[in-house]
Amino acid sequence: MHEARGEWTASVAKIVERRREPVVVQTLRSTAAATIAYVVAVHLSPEPAPLTAPLTALLVVQVTLYSTITTAIRRVNSVVVGVVIAIGFSSLVGLTWWSLGLIILASLVVGHLVRVDEFVPEVAISAMLVLGVTRVGSTAWARVLETLIGAVVGLACNLVLAPPVWVGVAGEQIEDLARRMRQLMLRVGEGAVTHTPSHVAAERLHEARRLDNDIAGVDAALRRAEDSLKLNPRVREGLLHRVVLRTGLDTLEICTVVLRVIARSLTDLAKEREPEPLFEQQAGEVLQELLAEVADAIVSFAVLVTTDATRNAASAEERLSAELATATATRDKLAQLFLEEVRRDASQWQLHGSVLSEITRIIDELDTEHRTRRLFEELDRCAREQRERRPRLTRMRNRLRPRRRGRTRSPASGRSG
Repeated sequence: MHEARGEWTASVAKIVERRREPVVVQTLRSTAAATIAYVVAVHLSPEPAPLTAPLTALLVVQVTLYSTITTAIRRVNSVVVGVVIAIGFSSLVGLTWWSLGLIILASLVVGHLVRVDEFVPEVAISAMLVLGVTRVGSTAWARVLETLIGAVVGLACNLVLAPPVWVGVAGEQIEDLARRMRQLMLRVGEGAVTHTPSHVAAERLHEARRLDNDIAGVDAALRRAEDSLKLNPRVREGLLHRVVLRTGLDTLEICTVVLRVIARSLTDLAKEREPEPLFEQQAGEVLQELLAEVADAIVSFAVLVTTDATRNAASAEERLSAELATATATRDKLAQLFLEEVRRDASQWQLHGSVLSEITRIIDELDTEHRTRRLFEELDRCAREQRERRPRLTRMRNRLRPRRRGRTRSPASGRSG
């Protein structure tokens, strides 16, 4: 009995801890919108079970406020068109296998005609769902009214209950990507001090190539986070947040490509030197040390771009700068060892030079000054595009915006609250 009560308490505590997670918040918002839409429709619609209203509310409520505002009109159009088509079919033939096929065909054709763009399939989806809940002889105006009720409630929920900010989820995925890169670099470094068969080096090359799939997943999460920052009243300095995260992911993507080149060079070197070790003992040990230092710097860089508090961001930037300075000194030591090794045997000097130059490229990409310069360039580009896209709004904003004097915070220190 006590064990069951303890498990139940732990489960409740876990739910409470997760109550602020974006997925939980979005689920509650969708549920609330559908429920409110049904309650309103019960009082306004003549139908006994106005299920079209909660259905429309679920379709209208989006993950982010920006996507809701930018797509609401097309989504509502697609729902209304689907409802009208379903009403026509239900009043004539009802739901049969051939009427279902006809309604799908008609919905897709009409969806392209009314130009609802990416919501063309939702015309057919809405028509099918409404056809399933609509009885022959139902009033067409009742269904249209229910659709409008659901659309209005869905939009109102997005305005009153601000959608979740997905920055935390995107930040976690960026850090996970950096840690996976670190683990791979450590394994590559281990192969530099021992005999590495060519097939083992090739497996690490395949691992480096598979990081492209991880980049695609993180990019999708980041796009959702960027949308959640736009027009969200809970977020200040949304543009800065987006630029910091986007440039951070771009840097990690470049490092991923460079890591793949390093793995390819070591694979080619393993084929050339098999069954001998890739490098002489001292050079291999220094290369392993250098890869470990660069791997730690990659993780510190990911922590920097995903840190909320200014104080923590400053600490992360100091740690990154120290790790890059250490890696630079180790790189110089490795360059001297490679030079001595090439003088003794110049048969693989191209591969030695490739490994050294690509590691240098990663160090340069992670450099804080380079990052600050890229941030300012990206902020200037975004501001310039916004001015060119909305010149009247920009002039009005400049007239209304009070002149701010004082200290301006640099965006180089990551995200701040």
